[in-house]
Amino acid sequence: MSDLSARQRLDTPRTSRRFQINVDPEAVGRFSESIARFLGTGRYLLWQTIIVIVWISLNLFAVRWRWDPYPFILLNLAFSTQAAYAAPLILLAQNRQENRDKVALEEDRRRAQQTKADTEFLARELAALRLAIGEVATRDYLRRELEEVRELLEALQREKPATGKHDASERRSKKSGS
Repeated sequence: MSDLSARQRLDTPRTSRRFQINVDPEAVGRFSESIARFLGTGRYLLWQTIIVIVWISLNLFAVRWRWDPYPFILLNLAFSTQAAYAAPLILLAQNRQENRDKVALEEDRRRAQQTKADTEFLARELAALRLAIGEVATRDYLRRELEEVRELLEALQREKPATGKHDASERRSKKSGS
């Protein structure tokens, strides 16, 4: 009993006594788009042209089958009815396409904003890395500095023995002089 819908249950009053047709707008939209797409094809134009030629030929030359004499009022009525139905279906299909285009445009705009934000973030990170690398000693910089220190040490070692003896003799003379 619990599987029955509210409409089928006898203990639940109806909300409306009118007969309502429940139509899925999405299904109607898809159907109208399929008709609008078909009406815009060469195949449809070919079939319509063949039908019109056969219609006119039969009404002009087949004397026994004349159901629509020369002004072809019935054919005109058929075209008017077709146009009356085709125009709203085509407009409905265009509106649905416009809605899809809006959604796609919003999605593209959102993606572009995200891409821009990501690009700006990466640019800031790259700038920060460049600043950090500018403060970090590179291998070539360290080699050059160590080479200069080595050259200074070698120069000092060459000067030290000569100045070292001189310093010792000066110290002795100062000790003996005092």
